[in-house]
Amino acid sequence: MSIVWYFDFVSPFAWLQWPRIEELMRTHEVSLRPILFAGVLDRVGQKGPAEIPAKREFIYRHVLWRAREAGQPLRFPPAHPFNPLAALRLCIAAGSDARATGAIFEWIWGQGQVGDTAEALAPVAQELGIADAAAAIANPAVKAQLKANFDAAMADDIFGVPTLAIDGRLFWGGDAHDFALACLRDPALWDEAEMHRVATLPIGASRL
Repeated sequence: MSIVWYFDFVSPFAWLQWPRIEELMRTHEVSLRPILFAGVLDRVGQKGPAEIPAKREFIYRHVLWRAREAGQPLRFPPAHPFNPLAALRLCIAAGSDARATGAIFEWIWGQGQVGDTAEALAPVAQELGIADAAAAIANPAVKAQLKANFDAAMADDIFGVPTLAIDGRLFWGGDAHDFALACLRDPALWDEAEMHRVATLPIGASRL
């Protein structure tokens, strides 16, 4: 069984799902795959949530409420959205494992720290045993791996983050986590008659 979690540190929804991914990793092997969300948006031809002012305001309020309901700390970084490339590359340089992923998420979303430059990420890089964050982030092999992650995401038809992919079946967003667990326990759920029917419905005429 293949279980992959696609995420970007720019997403507060990924931070909200992270504790449940950690829990899943206690019983299943999960590949953590950081990708550039902006690249996904460009590829699918879609605006980011923060590019629509009213949606941006609602999302920020919603994620704060969801964190409060879950008892999970959440503090927005000084500016959002921010360029997450440095954080994504640092994660890869540190091995893209649970320790690296959790430390960077905690830095940006648990503490509300800046996460868009090597200088800003230097403290968390040192925590992860990387003395020169700038060199690690600029490493051509790290950049190539981030591109490979993106290519894999596109091959899997990823259209947003966070997404949990289980044997190629996509569960987008933390609010789909329970659905993912249900299908993990009972894979036949995905192919029930009504599930199959709605997945193959024809597209009707657009309303003018």
